[in-house]
Parts: sequence; structure tokens; C-alpha cells
Amino acid sequence: MGGTRGSLIDSTLISSHRGDGDVVHVPQRLTIGTGQTVVMHLLPPDGILVVGRAPEAGIRVEDASVSRQHVRLHLGAVVQVEDLGSANGTRLGGNRLRPHELTPLPPGQVVEIGSSWMMVANAPLASSTTRQLSPPVETTQPSADQADLSQEDGLVIQDQAMRNLHRLIERAAVSDITVLLLGETGVGKEVFARRIHALSPRAGRPFLGLNCAAVSPSLFESELFGHERGAFTGANQMKPGLLEAAEGGTVLLDEVGEMPLAIQVKLLRVLEERQVLRIGGTRPRPIDVRVLSATNRNLEADVEAGSFRRDLYFRLNSITVQIPALRERPQEIEPLARRFASLAARRMSVPTPEIDAEVWERLRHHRWPGNIRQLRNVMERAVVLAEGGRIGVDALPAEMDLGPAPAPPLPVSESPARASTQPVPTVSGGADDERRQILDALDKCAGNQTRAAALLGISRRTLLNRLAEYDLPRPRKRGKP
Repeated sequence: MGGTRGSLIDSTLISSHRGDGDVVHVPQRLTIGTGQTVVMHLLPPDGILVVGRAPEAGIRVEDASVSRQHVRLHLGAVVQVEDLGSANGTRLGGNRLRPHELTPLPPGQVVEIGSSWMMVANAPLASSTTRQLSPPVETTQPSADQADLSQEDGLVIQDQAMRNLHRLIERAAVSDITVLLLGETGVGKEVFARRIHALSPRAGRPFLGLNCAAVSPSLFESELFGHERGAFTGANQMKPGLLEAAEGGTVLLDEVGEMPLAIQVKLLRVLEERQVLRIGGTRPRPIDVRVLSATNRNLEADVEAGSFRRDLYFRLNSITVQIPALRERPQEIEPLARRFASLAARRMSVPTPEIDAEVWERLRHHRWPGNIRQLRNVMERAVVLAEGGRIGVDALPAEMDLGPAPAPPLPVSESPARASTQPVPTVSGGADDERRQILDALDKCAGNQTRAAALLGISRRTLLNRLAEYDLPRPRKRGKP
């Protein structure tokens, strides 16, 4: 992608008018993509801007399929695009534009210029990098901390690593590049996936998800690819699969590591050919979907073990986003807890309770094996049990007793001799606390692993992994508690 003139700033402006005659500045940006390279540009409030390969173009695109002067953008309250007689044409909605004919360009609509594309959007990407094409206009932006807690979509972003991740997905969102979301159960992988969809050109189309761990192998192919009437016993009517139903939108394959190998082979072919064949069908159907995937498994290890196809793994993880566990971003615990308490109170039509200082102490010391999902459950429970408009420690689960304060790990030089054969835990007492919580949950649920996992705010598979990690026997059900 070629260079553009100007410095880097964080927002764009375009002018419109209110009824009282005052000029109102509405955010506006232009995104251009070539291959897997995406650059965002600041648009001036009005005027004419040429996009092309020539060095003198207002926005230069280094792509041999783009003409030297490919299109002209007419800027204003409504942006219009004009093809300048380009060799490879300009397409909007799949239709080639006639040369020198002005066509309105709606926000979020992708325009193809040769083999590259561009899109105008109304809202700037928070903290993203854009390129200035006109003198900067003074704007008032909230501070980083204010922005973290005042976003309309309810995001709480105070950890620097999380800020970096959100900047990454904002850049990835505007293209169709595949994204693999990794992290423990409950860290917010689906939240990230929905944000990618919301910031993408596909935002107005469906967002559909499939939990691969919850689908039986016999139904997997039908759920994903669909079936024709009479394709198998019980197929009384035609059913489009998830990939067809999400046409033009985004599909999230959650817990993708649980996908059977036979389905992995078929999914890879669908992603490569961009068409799907229903069970019992004879004619493939073209599809236009973006595929995101998420897992709490180590897919690289699964690839080495032969339980996950290497070619599909590379196809799904053009960009990998590793979401840190909640215990690794403790500064976000309090704002998240306040938000969950406020939302729970709103749903119950009660005032948001005050929260005692000792409650914060316990929340900060907890290990949070179920991460954000567990924190949300704890705060919803606390709002229900709050007395006198206050949440005290009595409203917290019993397993959240403080116990001994966590101590820092021993330096390697001070580790005892046996450390050469036994790993030193990074946080003293943390594993013991989690082990005790698991045992308590299993006892409360009479050995029912599914119910115990729900109580802990984790998946059943994660619970089984924890049992193996702590060398705990898998309990048998003892009947209802």
C-alpha cells in the first residue's frame, strides 16, 4: 500500500448541518485493503479526492490492478464515487460502475477497485491508526480511562494488553481475514468475535455461532452444511446449514478443537472453494461468509497429536488473538464487577447496591477459574442476596473466603533442590484454592460433573482437565443433593 501525506491522528471528521444551522462534525474514515494489507485514512469534510496508483493521487494504492487514476471520491454529507475509466473497473455491490457516473457510496458498503477494495465508515475505530489527508481539526477526546468505562457497547478495557488486543481486532475487522481466538473458558472469546463482526463491513448481516462441543458427531454435518429433504431418516424437510444461513455475515465456530476430523476435511474444502454441498444434494451452493473460530485448547498440540488437521489450523489462524485470563488483568475486576452488578440490578428493576470494601478484597484475591463469566455469575448472585441496598461478604459464595494471602514465587536462585524435578507454582496457594473450590462444587452437586462445572462457571471439559491436572479422581454421581 502506498504512502499518503500527513501525520497520524486518531479520529476523522466530516461536516453536516443541524436544524439550527450549526455545523456538526460526524466521524468518517476511508479504509483501503490490498491482499491482507489494510490502511485507514482520514477524510476531509468536503472536496474531491482521487484514488489510484499514480504518485500524485490523493490516496495512492500500490496495486498493479488499480489504474493510475482509478476513482474520484466526491466528499460531503453524502460521499459519491466516480470511476475514471479504469482498466479493471470499479464494482459496487457486484455491479460494475459506468465511467464518470456519480454513484452514492453508503457507509459500510465495500467498493472493489481492481483486486483491491475500499470502504467509507461513519465511526472511527477507537485508538486505531488513521492517516490524515487534511489539516487536523481540534476535537475533544475522552481520556483513555474515561473511554474504557464509557463505551456504549459496555466494554471495559483498562489493561494495556487488552487495549493492544482491541487495536488488533479493530484492524483485522475491516477485512475478511480469518481470526483464531484463544483463551480459557469465560475470558470473553465470543465478545471479541461479536466486536469483530460489529466493526466489519458485514455488520448489517447475520452473526451466527456454533458450539462444536455441544453438537453430536452424527448431527454435525447437517448443522454446518445443511441437508436436503429425505437425505436421511427424519429429514422431513430441507434445512440450510449454518454457513448458508449466515450468508453475507459472520460465523463463529466456538470450541473448534472439538470438531470431528471427518468434518474438518469437509470444512477445509468449503473454505477453499467458497461453496457448500448439503447432505443429499447434488449441486454446490456458493456462500459468502466470514469464519471466526475460538477454543480453549492448545490447537498446536492437537495438530501434533493428529486430532486436528494442520492445513485447517493454518487456514483458520491468519491472525491469532490470545485473550489473557481475568487473574492476569486484576485492574479490570472492579470495573467489570460494578458493570455486572449494575446490569443485574437493572434487569431486576432495583437500585444498584453499594459494595463493601471487604467484597473488593475478596474479588481481587480470587483465582477466577471461570474468568469473566464466573465474575458475572457471582455479581448477579450478590445483587439477588444484597440486604439493605448493600453487597456484603455474606452475598459471596463460600469458596471466596480469603484464606492465606498469595505470596510471590521464589526466585530460581532460591528454589530448593527438589525444584529441579518439581515445578514451582507461580502463585503460592492459588492451585490449592482452586483445588478446594472444585472439591466443594463436586460435593455440593453430589458428584454431578456437569452441574459442578456450571457452578464454577467453567465448561465440563475444563473441569475434567482440572481433575486430571490436580490428580483428582472423577467422582460418581451420588444422586440429587
